[in-house]
Amino acid sequence: MIEIIHKGIIIGILVSAPMGPIGLLCIQRTLNKGRWHGFFSGAGAAASDLFYAIITYMGMGIVITFVEDNQFILTLIGSILLLFYGIYTFYSNPSKSLKKTKEGMRSSSYSQDMITAFLLTLSNPLIILLYIALFARFNFILSDGKLYSMILGLFSLMIGALAWWFTITYLVGKLRKIFNVRGLWLMNKIVGSIIVLLSLLGIILFIA
Repeated sequence: MIEIIHKGIIIGILVSAPMGPIGLLCIQRTLNKGRWHGFFSGAGAAASDLFYAIITYMGMGIVITFVEDNQFILTLIGSILLLFYGIYTFYSNPSKSLKKTKEGMRSSSYSQDMITAFLLTLSNPLIILLYIALFARFNFILSDGKLYSMILGLFSLMIGALAWWFTITYLVGKLRKIFNVRGLWLMNKIVGSIIVLLSLLGIILFIA
């Protein structure tokens, strides 16, 4: 039980951490309107991610026997996909999206921030591919098939995502005067490196 909580939190963080357009939107709202506007934007993104996580979880649950029979090869494939994703994150340039997210900033409520972030994140169903890779890499499919296990796993994933947005908006809020594009660039380097290391570890364990 502790294991699925641990894995769920890690997956939630890894999905939320890379600074794509939605991440930049949350950062930009934090810088322009305050920490909680950024956090609720992140919460909206996390809710959309959870929606896709449920779809992925249920879809993979249908073929759970296949996953169990091919656990090692799926771990390898998941690790390879994560490797490419980590490399992409490492070399991505957040400054390309900074101007786009900065334009059109308007005063809005927390609920509006959350809804807009939810809808924007929902428009990217390719997140399912990342979830498939992460679920396979961390063996996040439980064989007992119990409802409470699934709920606990998905709840842990949501907690991980919210913990990330809570932390990042807190730090950006504290560093509003000095946080710039270079800070976002450095964050992508760090997150990308962590994802690459995790994927390489999975490949090494598979080969060993």
